[in-house]
Amino acid sequence: MGEEGTEGTVHLLCLAASSGVPLFCRSSRGGTPARQQLPFSIIGSLNGVHMFGQNLEVQLSSARTEDTTVVWKSFHDSITLIVLSSEEGTSELRLERLLQMVFGAMVLLVGLEELTNIRNVERLKKELRASYRLIDSFLGDSELIGDLTQCVDCMVPPEGSLLQEALSGFAEAAGTAFVSLVVSGRVVAATESWWRLGMPEAVLLPWLVGSLPPQAARDYPVYLPHGSPTVPHRLLTLTLLPGLELCLLCGPRPPLSQLDPQLLDRWWQPLLDPLRACQSLGPRALPAGFPLHTDILGLLLLHLELKRCLFTVEPSGNKGDRGARGWQGRAQRDTLSPSLPPPEPSPGQRRHILRSFYALVTAAHFPPEPGQQEEKVENAAHRVQVPRACYQVSGTEEPGSGWRLVALHLGPRLLLLLLSAQSPTHGLRGLATHTLHALTPLL
Repeated sequence: MGEEGTEGTVHLLCLAASSGVPLFCRSSRGGTPARQQLPFSIIGSLNGVHMFGQNLEVQLSSARTEDTTVVWKSFHDSITLIVLSSEEGTSELRLERLLQMVFGAMVLLVGLEELTNIRNVERLKKELRASYRLIDSFLGDSELIGDLTQCVDCMVPPEGSLLQEALSGFAEAAGTAFVSLVVSGRVVAATESWWRLGMPEAVLLPWLVGSLPPQAARDYPVYLPHGSPTVPHRLLTLTLLPGLELCLLCGPRPPLSQLDPQLLDRWWQPLLDPLRACQSLGPRALPAGFPLHTDILGLLLLHLELKRCLFTVEPSGNKGDRGARGWQGRAQRDTLSPSLPPPEPSPGQRRHILRSFYALVTAAHFPPEPGQQEEKVENAAHRVQVPRACYQVSGTEEPGSGWRLVALHLGPRLLLLLLSAQSPTHGLRGLATHTLHALTPLL
């Protein structure tokens, strides 16, 4: 989550709201899990000031010090989550959504009844250990972004229609309507019923699969925070290729033993080549050879109504080709300005930059996303003044002096681009518009 080179620390605290008893504390430093724990006196002070405000009918939601941002959030008057972040550029939006995802992960693996009706604190502590791996993945430097956007991370396979047809046939043969193909936490293809899953389980289920250690098959009990928070379902996973898993969400049937090799061979053996193509996409998330401008260092495309997104900071399949093409006239600019451009940011830095830019434009510039609270009636007359595009330059606007960021919101789609320092600012909107039109058929 943090930018490489920074040593920001994130502490996540979970407490029983009524008693203030800590249920767990998870920490990360520089994007990797850390064993550092907060002293009990600090935990008690953070919870105490929150409870003091509640007693005065004051809702304390966030606070900032010189180097730390703190966000509090209570769930069902039973669980209080507190997050402290000293990472550079951390936004309150990011931390608020982190707490929502953490509570969703707790419901997913423990169930809402256990969290809202705490009978035995020590037993609950033990049960919550099952959620640590998933929660730690939210605190780390993940290649996914669904925790922030609240949209499902997707991948565009080169032969999507063949995979979709096989997925539908396999779902019917297996006796469940909820089936998906997941590669490293990204959904490659899914049945219509799977896509209709509510939030946050639509994001949490593939993220959970991507966070678990490799295993040939699993039969995993899960609760659906939105659809079935008190009655568990079964999440079955079958590894077709390393990193590529077939996921089924079902009730008591079918048993895992019923998904025998013959059934798998019938539907997936003929599609080994398309499956291997998905496996090789990796963090690019786009088909090899998909035309993108060489100035693009990273992109985030969201379909706000379907709640799906494409996120990559490695859009160029062959890094050696970078710089061979680009804006018309770049050679002339290089002749006039022979100084070397600054080195490109690393993948971890690109993820951090795009995450920060998304939080900025979502909180400050663009209207509420579909499904969220609508604007107040008194602001309806000003909707025409809402911006549809914005850009940011990290540093001065002199050529080659800073990274370019541009966001474009058209209809249900929102596109964010991270561009190289050579991209002229006057061409950012045109490049974003052209890229959005090219990506629209994919999402």
